[in-house]
Amino acid sequence: MQDIEEIYKQYSKTVYKYVFCLTNNEDLAEEITQETFAVAVQRINSFKGNCKISVWLCQIAKFLWYKESKKLNKIQFEDLDSLKDIDNMEELIIEKDEKLQIFKYIQTLDEKTKDVMYLRLMGNLSFIEIAEVLGKTPNWARVTYYRGKQKIKEEIQNEKRK
Repeated sequence: MQDIEEIYKQYSKTVYKYVFCLTNNEDLAEEITQETFAVAVQRINSFKGNCKISVWLCQIAKFLWYKESKKLNKIQFEDLDSLKDIDNMEELIIEKDEKLQIFKYIQTLDEKTKDVMYLRLMGNLSFIEIAEVLGKTPNWARVTYYRGKQKIKEEIQNEKRK
């Protein structure tokens, strides 16, 4: 078993990218990443080796994010006060509504598909990176993303028919 310092050096960027995809907040992603490794140090003996260390760490990070988001009890969006171009306000609001709708559809997907969609859309991770984070193959990540995208397209088309 590697020591925790080696594990941190090897996986901290992966965990940070994953958490940033979930939070879209650099400070919070850094905080949760640090907390993830603190928890990992405490629970390193409970790691059974059934999955990659990166997967185990990302699961800890995901749990910590869910715990934190329950405290916040809301999704953090950009502050509208930071929008400087009033002429484009309506366009930006429509774009934000469309993004919000897509994220609502993503929330209806199964957990693994949801993870892949967030990592790809918000984290701009490659399928190879997604596979590494989730302990799967790049082909699995690609297929899961494609199927998730298809389900969302179907939902949007069904919504337009109503």
